[in-house]
Amino acid sequence: MKQRCLIYQLGLVPYEQAWDLQNRLAAEIASGTQPATLLLLEHPHTYTFGRSGHSENLLWDETELVRRSIHLHGVDRGGDITYHGPGQLVGYPLLHLGTAGLRIDPQNGSGRLPQADYVGYLRKLEKVLINALAQLGVASGQVPGLTGVWLQPEVSSPCADPPPDLRKPVAKIAAIGVKVDVKGVSRHGFALNVNPDMSYWDGIIGCGLKDNPMTSLAEVLQPVPTMQQVSEAVIEAFGEIFEFEMVIAEEHRFLHLLKVYV
Repeated sequence: MKQRCLIYQLGLVPYEQAWDLQNRLAAEIASGTQPATLLLLEHPHTYTFGRSGHSENLLWDETELVRRSIHLHGVDRGGDITYHGPGQLVGYPLLHLGTAGLRIDPQNGSGRLPQADYVGYLRKLEKVLINALAQLGVASGQVPGLTGVWLQPEVSSPCADPPPDLRKPVAKIAAIGVKVDVKGVSRHGFALNVNPDMSYWDGIIGCGLKDNPMTSLAEVLQPVPTMQQVSEAVIEAFGEIFEFEMVIAEEHRFLHLLKVYV
């Protein structure tokens, strides 16, 4: 019998409130009072720096950040700077990944799975999004040495196999950054560009990658699928890849979270 994974579709949630919600639910998962959980939501315009973030990858100054109502947060996930905003589906899987071989970072107290397990978890998240995009009619894939989900744009030449200098770089449609806490529970997750205002990517060097553009479903699909359609595809793919029974949270629990955190 498959384990359950509860799904909360929360709509637009300020970043700091979603972060607090992750922490509370992760503690409940660690204690055994909450099953595996997937939060699906959107954020107001936000830039977040991960543990590998570099300040020079933020291109806009304070004046522009204020003008555009962008919130800035340093967070405890892996990776560099990224953008969150309306029109982007953000998923936070809170899963008990286990503690066998878990190492604790003495500087920040976070957990670190053995490399194979950690990378394996990232690859599974990528496969979830690849499968979901395939359901929506978009071919995507992984890129060796890079994290995230990528599209191969049409080449700049009518040749069937153009030379390397005419091939366009792969474009990133989804970013992934995670943390595992000292009790082996995952935090953070993925951000899939559905139909956000892509101009906000101009303010950063996303994930520290100068040569790879960002893209969205709106740039490759017409009509653009709704956020609900994308969420349903992600939920189905998540259950398949992680072998969960995906269960929409009961209304009273859902409303309690909204009342307390949103």
